[in-house]
Amino acid sequence: MTPSAFLLLEDGTRFDGDSVGASLTEAEPFSCATGEVVFNTAMSGYQESVTDPSYRGQILVFTYPLIGNYGVASDHMESDSAHTRAVVMREGVDREDAPHAEGGWLTWLTDCGIPAISGIDTRALVRHIRDRGSMRGGVFASELSESAAMDRVMAEAPMDGQDLAAEVTPAEPVILDALSGDGGPRVVALDTGIKDSIVRNLRERGATVELHPCDTSAAALLAREPDAVFLANGPGDPAALDYVVQNVRGVVGKVPVWGICLGHQLLCRAIGLDTYKLGFGHRGANHPVKDLETGRIEITSQNHGFAVLGPHGERSFGADKAVRWDTDFGSAELSQVNLYDRTVEGLVLRDVAGGTVQYHPEAGPGPHDSLHLFDRFLERVG
Repeated sequence: MTPSAFLLLEDGTRFDGDSVGASLTEAEPFSCATGEVVFNTAMSGYQESVTDPSYRGQILVFTYPLIGNYGVASDHMESDSAHTRAVVMREGVDREDAPHAEGGWLTWLTDCGIPAISGIDTRALVRHIRDRGSMRGGVFASELSESAAMDRVMAEAPMDGQDLAAEVTPAEPVILDALSGDGGPRVVALDTGIKDSIVRNLRERGATVELHPCDTSAAALLAREPDAVFLANGPGDPAALDYVVQNVRGVVGKVPVWGICLGHQLLCRAIGLDTYKLGFGHRGANHPVKDLETGRIEITSQNHGFAVLGPHGERSFGADKAVRWDTDFGSAELSQVNLYDRTVEGLVLRDVAGGTVQYHPEAGPGPHDSLHLFDRFLERVG
């Protein structure tokens, strides 16, 4: 069968396959999807990934060879819409008759307007990205010339320097009551693209959660009399969010501050640390992380393309020891480290109340390895 679509990377590498999502040929001179091409190694959670705002501006490659085998369902949504630009698969299926499925995966992608391509040698593609790094690319109808496709790829802005949080933050504050108990802590979040499962975990533990636009000032946040400020996950480059970082600086030391994923990077930048872009990021449900205080190793879910530098510019740490940074707010200590590449996975602030983790404790690939972090956080602010 003649391929109906192709994926083109900015270095000229091409992969041919079949268009199985939203149509690539309805608009002239053919619609397309361009963005940073990244890969996820999880064996499940495909709907959760596509609806995770952290994937805004990206084309997502699934390494697991069969995607769609258990269909889609409303309770798998991590936000109210899809955020990836396109999806790339070895084999995509539309199994709407699977147990608990409310619809088929490929039909759902089409309904969401997300182009997808199936029949790709994803092993070769992922090896290429691991060797060359994440890069811009695009999914195109086979009728489009490669030169025209490349023009569109190169017109796409690189991920470095992009503020994508502004595209996913709410226009107005949203206040969500606790799902259990009364009189729990008030957690005020700067919403840079928070996942629904994070909000649910906080509310199930008795917290009232407020979601505020990411440009909300420190004074406005403190006026809500929070028991803690929460910094969420989200898309783009943390170095492009200086306006958020300045507002975070205004609350550090006044109330406890906790960050996850992008929030980890933003809190680190707020206390004076630096971030850098990883070669191909951490995206999957199989990343082992060591807690340096307890010695416990947890299997974590991750989705990020940037990381935090060490106190002397280190990108990784060889020994399992609590390295310290001298920051604008006192001492910060390395609390968790990634056992794949030895990068920073968490910090604790020693002179003011605050801490971070780079991974997603709510995703629970273990399946419950990291959920205790929500309990720990709320115990410290309750």
